Amino acid sequence: MDHAEIYLEDLQQAIAAIDLAEVKKVRQVLAEARDEGKQIFLCGNGGSASTASHLVNDLGKGASVAGGEPFRVMALTDNISWITALANDMSYEDIFVEQLRNFAGAGDVLIAISGSGNSPNVIKAVELAKQRDMTVVGWTGFDGGRLALLADLPIVVNSHHMGRVEDVHVVLMHLVCYYFMEP
Repeated sequence: MDHAEIYLEDLQQAIAAIDLAEVKKVRQVLAEARDEGKQIFLCGNGGSASTASHLVNDLGKGASVAGGEPFRVMALTDNISWITALANDMSYEDIFVEQLRNFAGAGDVLIAISGSGNSPNVIKAVELAKQRDMTVVGWTGFDGGRLALLADLPIVVNSHHMGRVEDVHVVLMHLVCYYFMEP
């Protein structure tokens, strides 16, 4: 087998291992947040930041246009000037938690995405979310890390390969968003 065949075979196994009952729970949490006028925040680093931004786009535009109340959704990854000011003046570990301090309240939702589940800035945001009585959805991989232990709804991708973990996170994103976009 060549590399591409092995990659795709392993990816298919990771996708097949997705717990669809957990995906349905995430959809329900997001629907309830939308219906109750609560905010949904997302965070992650690198490829996970990209997935967070993409999910905000799909929920904020695509899923909100499809009908019903719009989603109040924000990626904590997208305000570069604020992120760099926080990283410079405080620490990189504070880039998400300090934004959440300004906006987050009880009943809001945080979707935290971390391939390893151990990104210090993501974990710090999750800890504040728990203190504020928010629901935390955690998308991770490998052994789940701290994120899987802290999240109310963890989904741990069954892979120890960052590329495949990130691939499955994109699949999860579309399983969630297209549920609201394709009734």
